[in-house]
Amino acid sequence: MMEELHDVQLTEIKPLLTGQNGRNLQDFDCQEHDVETAHGVLHVTMRGVAKGNRPTILTYHDIGLNHKSCFNSLFNYEDMQEVTQHFSVVHVDAPGQQENAPIFPTGYQYPTMDELAEMLPSVLTQLQVKSVIGIGVGAGAYILTKLALNEPSLVEGLVLINVDPCAKGWMDWAASKLSGWTSNLVDIIMGHHFSTDELTENQEIVQTYRLHISQDIPQDNLAMFYNSYDSRTELQMERPVLGVNENTVTTLSCPALLVVGDTSPAVDVVVECNARLNPTKTTLLKMADCGGLPQVVQPGKLAEAFKYFVQGMGYMPTAGMTRLVRARTHSASSVGSTDGVRSRSTTNTLAEGDISTSPEHKAPHTIEMTA
Repeated sequence: MMEELHDVQLTEIKPLLTGQNGRNLQDFDCQEHDVETAHGVLHVTMRGVAKGNRPTILTYHDIGLNHKSCFNSLFNYEDMQEVTQHFSVVHVDAPGQQENAPIFPTGYQYPTMDELAEMLPSVLTQLQVKSVIGIGVGAGAYILTKLALNEPSLVEGLVLINVDPCAKGWMDWAASKLSGWTSNLVDIIMGHHFSTDELTENQEIVQTYRLHISQDIPQDNLAMFYNSYDSRTELQMERPVLGVNENTVTTLSCPALLVVGDTSPAVDVVVECNARLNPTKTTLLKMADCGGLPQVVQPGKLAEAFKYFVQGMGYMPTAGMTRLVRARTHSASSVGSTDGVRSRSTTNTLAEGDISTSPEHKAPHTIEMTA
């Protein structure tokens, strides 16, 4: 009976949670765990087992979502299925955000963003995961960045979608720009995920997410996660100057792929984050015809980019090359070189268009291409 109810729920939010054939491929070969940590219990779902010396893919979702509604569109995509044959996957649900989560008792103190990051190492230890490649969206991207800053030996690479390194403020500003909206929590979170144009033009996906955010997550729990994210501190990162201070400044030490849709409300903050990272290890991918949820709207392009990213790290060398990889291999700063991501001397900005380069003195090396 429960399976039948579960299938109905999947059908109702099919764009979020199911593959093209209507089945959720991520429900197979999965084990769910409630892991005790110093800051409370964390619900995680592990697919597969840690594979030898390979890292595990670690995902963390954004506010208003859980791991299924945030990542199933991506992980059900065919190209991503090829990737997950090579890696185990751990999906983290922030406290109280998972499916059928109990409502927190009165007086419960929700973890801060710092504490949410501090919960992860002990979880990974208990799951016997030695290192990870993180994929985070919004609040989840912030948490995984904190993890990489705190535990650099644990994080081999990061894919950060809509990451905001700044302290609170921009979400309130974005929400206030939506004419006629009140300060209702669901409206604020919708303004976090979608641009004004998306909210008026993409009615089907907007309505799907509005129902999910308002009905599938206990609203008190959601408010606690939102308030934790809205109270975040600024990520203390500074872009190193090569030959001057690269060994003394604080920034990510692992390769990073920053992803944002070209009409996303997060474009400016992602560009700001890019300006704080090591240009030799960072790629900025701006997706055309895409707003605030590239992993849902453009899962194929993101799967291509992710496969390319892990190949640049030295994994999956025999995986089939895609259009994105073939185009990028012809560019001067291809990560197809033997040193992989670490061989790049400039930040790469990938966007849709023709292949061209426009280097400027002390400016990022920009590469335009069709994704």
